[in-house]
Amino acid sequence: MSAVKERIMGAVTVMSEADAKKIWDVIRLQFEIDTDIPTDEEIAIINAYKRGDDEYQPYTSHEELKKELGLS
Repeated sequence: MSAVKERIMGAVTVMSEADAKKIWDVIRLQFEIDTDIPTDEEIAIINAYKRGDDEYQPYTSHEELKKELGLS
């Protein structure tokens, strides 16, 4: 790790929680970091989709939907 990154890490460890939140907001805005944290329910749904659970699988293809909407 570079000396600059080590100094940043050291500064974070000694600052108050309020100050850390302010710094995090600056970093988040500067680097456009998405901070939405999924709920347990959302994680369960994503996992069910990835496992192939029928309840969370699309019932029509992208091409079929475009035809149905008259977009192709």
